[in-house]
Parts: sequence; C-alpha cells; structure tokens
Amino acid sequence: MKGAECKIDNLDLKILSIISKDARVPFRNVAELCGVSRAAIHMRVQHMIDMGVIVGSGYEVDMKRLGFSTCTYVGINFEKGSMYRDIVKQLEDIPEVVECSYTTGPYSVMIKMYARDNEQLMELLNGKIQKIPGVVSTETMIVLDNSIKRNLPL
Repeated sequence: MKGAECKIDNLDLKILSIISKDARVPFRNVAELCGVSRAAIHMRVQHMIDMGVIVGSGYEVDMKRLGFSTCTYVGINFEKGSMYRDIVKQLEDIPEVVECSYTTGPYSVMIKMYARDNEQLMELLNGKIQKIPGVVSTETMIVLDNSIKRNLPL
C-alpha cells in the first residue's frame, strides 16, 4: 500500500498520536488513554503495521555522544538522472550516509550523513562520494543545531 492513502479512523489517529510521541509507552497505558482494551490496541497497531502506516521501530541514537560530531546534508548532482539507482546503491555502501532522498530543485539527491570530524567529512566527500561514477558535484551544508525534530501532529 506504499503511496496509497490508508483508511484509518479517529481511534487509530489517537493511538498514532500517543505512540509517535513515545514508542515505548506500554499498550496498557495507550488502552487506558483511548478507553479500549489492550487487545484492541494490539489489533489496531498490528493492522496499521500491515497497512504500512507504522513503519519500523527502534530507538533514536544521539550520534554526537558516540563521537560523530559533524552532521551534514549534501546535495549531489548526477551526470544523468537515469544513473539514480546505480549511484544510490553505492551510497548505501557508505555507512555514514543515513538518509538519501531523490529530489527536485538544484540537486539530484540530498543525503544526510555523519562524520567524526571535518577531516573524516572531507575523506567521505573527496575519497568516496565524489569518486562514484556519475557524480558531477556536491554541495555540503553542515548542521550547526537541530532546533525542531518531530512527527506531524495527528
């Protein structure tokens, strides 16, 4: 159902609102807040997983605390747009690249990546990304601070 709008009701929206703020909240608490049984919450959440509304689960990791002090967004231009899939496959092999989006505007793709410092960033850019066949140019924007990070309110 990727890309298709899924049919969800107000109870589903309330559940999503609660668990998107804290994925570790016990279903017992969600059930109490929604006024339904724990079994109903389990069924609803599983249904939303099956529909592709809820994707993934996990913990958010503070990369700075692990020594990756430089977060960047890099705009990458390709020789030809048709090279997208081949270039993305090579970007996937660079563990420091954590996001890649095919975009409109001045870049073929925008990636988000982490580096331990500016020296490693330069090595990633010059030694890996710019050496990928079909990559014409890059423009790097270093993140100074993350002011807002959230899901859409439901």
